[in-house]
Amino acid sequence: MLDYAVQFITNLPPLGVLLFVCFITFAENVFPPSPSDTILVFCGTLIGLGAVGFPSMLISATLGSTLGFVLMYWVGQRYGTSIIDSGKISFLPKEAFNKAEAWFREYGYWVIIANRFLSGTRAVISMVAGISEIPLLPTTLLSTVSAAVWNGLLLFAGFTLGKNWTRMDEYLQLYGKVLLGIASAVLVVVLLVRLWKNKK
Repeated sequence: MLDYAVQFITNLPPLGVLLFVCFITFAENVFPPSPSDTILVFCGTLIGLGAVGFPSMLISATLGSTLGFVLMYWVGQRYGTSIIDSGKISFLPKEAFNKAEAWFREYGYWVIIANRFLSGTRAVISMVAGISEIPLLPTTLLSTVSAAVWNGLLLFAGFTLGKNWTRMDEYLQLYGKVLLGIASAVLVVVLLVRLWKNKK
């Protein structure tokens, strides 16, 4: 899929590239998993070639990310936990949902800020935000900032790496595994400490 997407992008005019980037970052929130992060790194190489400007690429990617977040927020708010319990969304396992719910109880809005940096749980986090019915406006603003920073880093990485942009895919996969493991470990420790204090 990644090779096809890269080949497809290289044949697009500048406006087509921007629209495709907006679509792929939107789709990642709705139909994960998606190679949108790696595709953004490749798009950074197009910036280096002068095919598309950095500001327009960043705005397009961030717009797609934010729209996808808001859509899944609405799904969570509209259908609640019933859509998870039904098992109809196979790419959103209940374990990931429970983990995101625990993160929200512990860290609140900080989870929204870290949303884009937590690969593999983005759609779940936006749904849990909707289910929790936290205010939409600050949630949207924070998710937009998070998306802008993350997307900007990916585009800059592609711009810097140039022809070696494919190396970033390995780093992103390793990053996702390590970060998720650390976050899970921290959450377990916090919960155990709380249980210990409550018993004491």
